[in-house]
Formats: sequence, structure tokens, C-alpha cells
Amino acid sequence: MKGFTLWFTGLPCSGKSTVAERAEEALLERGLNVELLDGDVVRTNLSKGLGFSKEDRDTNIRRIGFVCHLLTRNGVVAIGAAISPYRAIRDENRKLIGRFVEVYVECPLEVCKQRDVKGMYAKAERGEIKEFTGVSDPYEEPLDPEVVVNTDKETVEESVAKILRTLELMGYIPPSDSEAEYTPEEEEKIKERLKALGYL
Repeated sequence: MKGFTLWFTGLPCSGKSTVAERAEEALLERGLNVELLDGDVVRTNLSKGLGFSKEDRDTNIRRIGFVCHLLTRNGVVAIGAAISPYRAIRDENRKLIGRFVEVYVECPLEVCKQRDVKGMYAKAERGEIKEFTGVSDPYEEPLDPEVVVNTDKETVEESVAKILRTLELMGYIPPSDSEAEYTPEEEEKIKERLKALGYL
């Protein structure tokens, strides 16, 4: 089976890591080789020493993208879960990787703030954290993501089911033998999105 990259992007505290981790479990359960590159973990290891300037953010996202590229070309499902706030760098990674599925983890800013157990948004609003995405630094929403999950309205399982069905329809993973976890309406919405993007 060919590899591909599943790229999660969204505001801080939108639910990227939570959905990505469950997606990893679901793909592993299907017998696929999967590697998850979480933004926070990568910053501790691969990108230690980088700050949060635009240049450093771009470098961090390029590094994650390069590792995803290497994994993808070697038949692995690479999952990148990072804020990746700038559209141009995400598009750069898409071109590098090729088999790239963008998942926009959409969540209203106010809900993200409510979920923020570390108090980062509050610190950013007080000026204690500089260049914080969603407060003092922009987040550029994807224009044409393959998948949009709404974590303020969906359960984690519903979001993952939407991602898996999209991957099935794209031919990136085989269809599941288990009963569908999505309604006919959801199926139609997924197909409409993929048709609009030129996949079907």
C-alpha cells in the first residue's frame, strides 16, 4: 500500500492532537503502518531551540513536512498535527509530499479559549506570550481542505469516522468491513467535497 500524509491544522486547543491520536489508533487497527508527529513533541525533539517568530514557525512546519515526506514515500501513513498557521507553508508541504490530505480542525476561538487548561490564551491576551496564534498572530484557515471536522459539534469518533470515510473514497485506505459510522447525509457531504476538489 502507498503511504500518504494526514495533516491536521487548526487553532491552539481546537482538538488537533486528540483527533489525530484517535485517527492513528483507528488506522493501526486496520493494520497500517502509522507514525504520528505531534507539534508539541516535535518542538521538544526535532525543533528544540526554535522560537515562535514567523521564520521559526515556518522552519518547524517544514521539518515536520520533510519527515512526513520521507515516511510517505516509504509506504507509511504519516500524521502531522501542528497548528501550522500559515497557508503558504502548508501548501509547500502539500507539493513536496504529493499524497497529502489536509484536515482542518475547525473550532470557534471562544471554545478554544474555554478548553485552554494551561491558560495560554489568557497569558497572550495579557501580553505575557508574544506572537500567539489566534490572539497576536494570525491563523490562516485552509481554503480547500480535504476534510473539515467541527470539534465543537462532533464527538472525536464522529470526526475520525469522517476522516476515515474520506480516505476510503480517495482510495488511500481499503473500505472497512464494519458497519458504517456515518449517516447517508454525511456520506453525501463527503462525496460533494471530494467532487469539488476533483477527487471523484
